[in-house]
Amino acid sequence: MKILIAEDAPVSRRMLQGLLVKWGYDVVSVEDGDAALEKLKAPDAPRIALLDWMMPGQNGVDVCRALRKHRPLPYTYILLLTARDAKEGVVEGLESGADDYLTKPFDPQELKARIRVGLRLLELEDDLVQAREAMRFKATHDALTEIWNRGAILETLEREAWRSRREGISLGVLIVDLDHFKSVNDTYGHLAGDALLREVTKRMQMDIRPYDTLGRYGGEEFLILLPGCNGSETWNKAERLREAILRGPIATSAGNLKVTMSIGGVATADWPEVTANQILQMADSALYRAKEEGRNRTVMAGALEHEEAHRSSMELSSQIPLKE
Repeated sequence: MKILIAEDAPVSRRMLQGLLVKWGYDVVSVEDGDAALEKLKAPDAPRIALLDWMMPGQNGVDVCRALRKHRPLPYTYILLLTARDAKEGVVEGLESGADDYLTKPFDPQELKARIRVGLRLLELEDDLVQAREAMRFKATHDALTEIWNRGAILETLEREAWRSRREGISLGVLIVDLDHFKSVNDTYGHLAGDALLREVTKRMQMDIRPYDTLGRYGGEEFLILLPGCNGSETWNKAERLREAILRGPIATSAGNLKVTMSIGGVATADWPEVTANQILQMADSALYRAKEEGRNRTVMAGALEHEEAHRSSMELSSQIPLKE
């Protein structure tokens, strides 16, 4: 554990540093509050800070306030060192964001015990953060493939569609469907089908850009968002994805299986006024056409799909009663 010492008195600073090093801590020491705050705001900042109350520049209380305001995570445990033992001073220090205080001159064993308290609290904090992140991941990611789940990818589509209209840039959208996937589950079992989905996901992830978005739309369907891609670029990327699946068979518990996929695509550069729902409907209609034309191919949405999506939106809006 790395600990910061902020103490302007050289003798006290050296004494503190000697104790902490003896106890096995990695020590960073500074002479004033400004330097302390700079160290504590760094990406690799110490997680525990011993701050003298009275220092040149910002004092210990100022550093506490600034740190709590600008660096909420990861949490830093702050112990104020002060010669002030009046109740008002203690209250001010704790209300500024300090976790504990120690009145000088202090007993080294008491300092050691309070640092251990800080370590336990940081461990609990880290456990809570990890649990929260695990829950957040579970809520937004597909359990089988570990990519975005349906809710998360649709939320991303809403944001990207809005950004596309606002900035006047094209958004490419693909709906990918594995051909005859039901027969894989029926013939070889669901474990083989799961292995197939995982490997297809990996191959697609390797073939898209870091800022593209891949999500599981449902069952054997995937939704892919390609910011900045016009119609021809969207088609080219779809074909590369399709060819990536065709590179070789996929190993499963039932043996090596071959799979193909059909893709429906749309690029908002061709239809800048479309909504996220209309984009989905157009891509889905193009996917349906790809299946009708023999599968294992990419079909881009055209005027017919756009007209169908627009008509569907108009019909839906006419069914919504107006508020009086």
